[in-house]
Amino acid sequence: MKNEIEKALEFLSKGELVVYPTDTLYGLGADVFNRKAVKKIYEAKRRPLSMPISIAVSSIEEIEKYAFMNKISRKVAEEFLPGALTLILKKKKIIPDIVAKDKVALRIPSNEVAIKLAENMPITATSANIHGGENPWNIEIAKKQLGEKVAMYIDAGNLKNVPSTIVDLSEGKIKIVREGAIKKEEIYDRI
Repeated sequence: MKNEIEKALEFLSKGELVVYPTDTLYGLGADVFNRKAVKKIYEAKRRPLSMPISIAVSSIEEIEKYAFMNKISRKVAEEFLPGALTLILKKKKIIPDIVAKDKVALRIPSNEVAIKLAENMPITATSANIHGGENPWNIEIAKKQLGEKVAMYIDAGNLKNVPSTIVDLSEGKIKIVREGAIKKEEIYDRI
């Protein structure tokens, strides 16, 4: 797996797209700071440019580099990350507008491959499918939808097939945007 990660990082650093496993579904990765690579994500997914793309990072300290954390977001992050939770926070200027305008969605997947890739650079964490297409819970589903547009596919077998839960914490309170792998009751019970 180490060689695959090195190869994937090489592709990412050249502005290519990589499909990688997370703790929920397969993600479509590009270097967040390479605008051309991020544009390729939109084209490959046939996703409207007006829709922001979530990013994967490797630690809570990384989240703080790219977004403004508040008391509640710190508590939620410490309780649930790494894990199947995506936090929406007010973004810092360092994040290109093509990725997100005012708020950015960040996650720390509980998956060794995803973490290793994100340790080297923040990467996009959108699902590896056509916009609105079938959830990519195995590599074949991702390949069928994205094909040649992706430089490398990292196969880790079948994944959970449940997307991450998305929580908007940008205003200092919990607002569930999408319930996924982590149930809203669990969030409210633990925070």
